[in-house]
Amino acid sequence: MRQAVFALLSGLACQVAAHYTFPNLIINGAASSDWEYVRQTDNFQSLGPVTDVTSAAFTCYDTTVSTKPSVASVKAGSSIGFKAYGNPSSIYHPGVVNVYMAKAPSDVTTFTGASGAVWFKVFEISAVTNGGQSITFPAENLPAVNFTIPSELPSGQYLVRMEAIALHVAQSYGGAQFYIGCAQIEVTNGGSGTPGPLVAIPGVYTGNEPGILIDIYYPVPATYTQPGPPVWPPS
Repeated sequence: MRQAVFALLSGLACQVAAHYTFPNLIINGAASSDWEYVRQTDNFQSLGPVTDVTSAAFTCYDTTVSTKPSVASVKAGSSIGFKAYGNPSSIYHPGVVNVYMAKAPSDVTTFTGASGAVWFKVFEISAVTNGGQSITFPAENLPAVNFTIPSELPSGQYLVRMEAIALHVAQSYGGAQFYIGCAQIEVTNGGSGTPGPLVAIPGVYTGNEPGILIDIYYPVPATYTQPGPPVWPPS
């Protein structure tokens, strides 16, 4: 009995220790200072996740803090990313990643991104399945997630929202854990594309999607459906 209790407490401690945030924006390989361009999230101390996909916190997880990060200048077609911080400083849990962007009507520093269908997906890291034999998660243990700003993206100010979706306890509703960061950027040298499809955040998920409400352990999933819309531009 004592050993079982110890194992349970050790597991809980491990779960807490394995939480993370994304305070650093990476621009062409160089990481910014903490919260320099990324809006400080409510979990900057606790490192805990969002689990309610319908809550106001689901947009940028910045409902209880009021910091004023700067706006990073980024050329269309260049590489940016988010660096993880935690214990360990990586995307510790098995799961997937989505990156969304939303164009601010004017000043991105006052843009909440909660004004309806304004978000489009520019990058994702999904799961790899093998017909029920195995499922692996390429995002697991990554210290950072890097991606390219589409060259077709029009110039302007944008929020860039990354979500790492941890699926280790996602077999019941509300079990999936979302680790979120929103950076403020100004895209220069942009193109003339029309991003889409556009979705609302919150609103993009109900929590019942097969890629969010899922047991990744047993039975081993034969396939995996990435949550959210397709990536723009199509590959």
